[in-house]
Amino acid sequence: MKIMSYAVAAGLAVASLTTTASAADITGAGATFPFPVYSKWAEAYKKETGNGMNYQSIGSGGGIKQIQAKTVDFGATDAPMKGEDLEKNGLLQFPTVMGAVVPVVNIEGIQPGQIKLTGQVLADIFLGKIAKWNDPKIAQLNAGVNLPNANITPVYRSDSSGTTSVFTTYLSQVSDAWKAELGAGTTVNWPLGQGGKGNEGVAATVKQVPNSIGYVEYAYAKQNKIPYTLLQNKAGKYPQPEIKSFQAAAASANWSSAPGFGISLTNQAGDDAWPITNPTFILVYKTTEKPEQTAEVLKFFDWSFKNGDTLASDLDYVPLPDNVVEQIRTVWASEIKSSAGQPVYKK
Repeated sequence: MKIMSYAVAAGLAVASLTTTASAADITGAGATFPFPVYSKWAEAYKKETGNGMNYQSIGSGGGIKQIQAKTVDFGATDAPMKGEDLEKNGLLQFPTVMGAVVPVVNIEGIQPGQIKLTGQVLADIFLGKIAKWNDPKIAQLNAGVNLPNANITPVYRSDSSGTTSVFTTYLSQVSDAWKAELGAGTTVNWPLGQGGKGNEGVAATVKQVPNSIGYVEYAYAKQNKIPYTLLQNKAGKYPQPEIKSFQAAAASANWSSAPGFGISLTNQAGDDAWPITNPTFILVYKTTEKPEQTAEVLKFFDWSFKNGDTLASDLDYVPLPDNVVEQIRTVWASEIKSSAGQPVYKK
């Protein structure tokens, strides 16, 4: 069956759907952020191997709950679990790909990249301190742009979301007021606006609500043709959201600096760095009760690391550096074992 468009498939088990599941089929659930690339990988993997990967795009919080409940073969999250939580739950975490979060708007006549915002202004919009599009703080950044005298409607994630964690981590880094009043997390107490479930729901709501602003993974903005704003980075520049700027943000990443490769790439230095760049992560059990299924999960992502870079880049995700992929494979081989203590993956 052909993979459904992710724009209309929120919350469904989408990717290599088959009428009868084979023994090698695997199931996962979680982050909506990587759903477009996981779907493409699954489609290609199914065609080459005959094995299916069924993924539920339900949000990072849901993915963590599902793997903890052992109802899926792997969980997926954009907000990396902390080392103590990984240890407590017996989980192993590894990244798969990098992407970026972009502000998106629905303002009549405004084209992608036409509006510039700073992190401080973006935070003040979502705090409700800037209420109209022609506010002087926005106008002074956008000379010559026809900004309407219209109320701004912020759109946020209504579910527990790794994308929200990444977005609010960035806002906490650039706005003292945001850090003090709301902080960072997979959910926060949004002071105003409308909620949407998943990246899909936020994208759909922004498209429907005039003069709104939301935040989504870049692939959702591009594929749904929603205008994005430019965002000032740490160097004071306004790079385009594209592979080049996402790679620039990851250029100096130290992947071994946090347990489970759980680093943050927000607000990185560099003239070309997109300020809200982030990896996305997979969770599996270190000691697995279903070694055959866990082995199939690792086979799928191993195949994706070897064969999926072009598919990822076509959707404006950034493949992991080769040395990081080798680190991941080493961790798989040394740390993931069956209940009998046998390695599940061999390099």
